[in-house]
Amino acid sequence: MTLASAKTTKKAKPFLKWAGGKGQLLDQIDARLPEALRRGEIDTYVEPFVGGGAVFFHVAQKYEERITTSYLFDINEDLVACYKAVKKKPESVISELQELQSEFLTLDGSARRDFYYRMREEFNSDRSPAKLIFLNRTCYNGLYRVNRRNEFNVPFGDYKNPKICDADNLRDVASVLRKANIICADFEASESQLGEGSFVYFDPPYRPLSASANFTSYSKENFSEADQTRLATFCRRVDAKGAVFLLSNSDPKNEDPRDRFFEKQYHGFRIDRVRASRPINCKASGRGEINELIITNY
Repeated sequence: MTLASAKTTKKAKPFLKWAGGKGQLLDQIDARLPEALRRGEIDTYVEPFVGGGAVFFHVAQKYEERITTSYLFDINEDLVACYKAVKKKPESVISELQELQSEFLTLDGSARRDFYYRMREEFNSDRSPAKLIFLNRTCYNGLYRVNRRNEFNVPFGDYKNPKICDADNLRDVASVLRKANIICADFEASESQLGEGSFVYFDPPYRPLSASANFTSYSKENFSEADQTRLATFCRRVDAKGAVFLLSNSDPKNEDPRDRFFEKQYHGFRIDRVRASRPINCKASGRGEINELIITNY
């Protein structure tokens, strides 16, 4: 199968906003996908930190005739439950979400804010996937953040006309997810699915660029410096199994040119620096283009 025959028509796109989502880096990542995938030598896709899933949806649709099985992992229980609900019962999720959208959009001002906080309180009790999507579309900056009690605590976003229910996309997402196994687990649990013929994309919670820029609270357990080191060690096991991997992370040299954390942890692998925007910052002056890292074992 030639490169030209890979499908380029994509319909499904991420249905959740997610801090660190890779929509903006897709072109850079696509240009660095392994040749083995393009040649049809890879049939298994593994993503141990699925998050918003931008790379998964891109690869699964562009190479849908080659990728026969996908394994999507995440430690975030709410996220995994939401993926499973959209996969197994999209019409139920759509119906509940449409009701939330209809009620919310008829309100204005403080009534919308009150409705949001009522749904946030209800979500923290029932963990409804549809309510998670609603909160994701109406909260501040589309963040997912929980406290130590695992309570979602992101404030109201005050958007004028948010698109809360994209029914067509949710149906397309459900279709793409049919070939995916969705698992709530730490990234190391993916090891049993790896071997020759596997492509692994790692998109971990980024190592903070500075002490005040830590956006790793995607679950009640933060992703620590020790976890970053554990991940680097795991990548060497992935390599030893004959799988190919691509990993993205922040570039500490944006803040400290002397910081060689990733050069040390991933010595022997290829490290590319690419330009990317930094959209999540409470101050507009803190947003803009920075370097990010793409690390591969091929």
